[in-house]
Amino acid sequence: MSILSRAAAALLATSALVAISSPSLAQDFKGKSAGDIVVRARGLAVIPQEKGRLNAPALNADIGDAKIGNDYIPEVDFTYFFTENIAAELIAGTTRHRVKGNILPALGGSVEAGKVSLLPPTLTVQYHFLPKERISPYVGAGLNYTLFYNKKAANSVNSAGLAVIDTDYENRFGWALQAGVDVAIAGNWSLNFDVKKIFLKTDWKAKTNLGVDVNSKVTIDPWLIGIGVGYRF
Repeated sequence: MSILSRAAAALLATSALVAISSPSLAQDFKGKSAGDIVVRARGLAVIPQEKGRLNAPALNADIGDAKIGNDYIPEVDFTYFFTENIAAELIAGTTRHRVKGNILPALGGSVEAGKVSLLPPTLTVQYHFLPKERISPYVGAGLNYTLFYNKKAANSVNSAGLAVIDTDYENRFGWALQAGVDVAIAGNWSLNFDVKKIFLKTDWKAKTNLGVDVNSKVTIDPWLIGIGVGYRF
């Protein structure tokens, strides 16, 4: 079972418990309204869907492709409701990813490129379909800007004696799509399940110990899958 299906199953189970909970919880419930501010804390899985060919200009050849690892982080987001249906959300969190290259067998077959941290502030505008209900789904779309920082080359020699000794990534804007659901628990507290798709590319450059520089236009396009709790002010 995938991470997405597991998280969805957990949220559905919780929703069922809320639906059959005591009448006292229903008395505490208040629907979403204009002027509300919701602060959430989520556990987030960041799962890149990378595509990118590694090019070696000195060899005039494609030598392989890039691979970017997943990361799992805490994340905080803030949502402001302009009306009971229309809101804007800003997420704050940072991830760190392991980068490697699958390259030609003559160059060792695989090489560790290193690690890089990403700071991807994302602002979305949301439409909440059932703002006055305990189970309130929403969709959103918006803009992302990703900063690549703390770039650390692996300096790890592979079987052919090749090592990446320096790396660089270009900061980029990207688009974001979003879908999620809030499940009211009691009072101002709610559970939240949220999925975002970020459409993101970067230009990646690396220097090697053998004098063969490598570059790639990498499509990252990560899924951001989160589950957590929110409090409405």
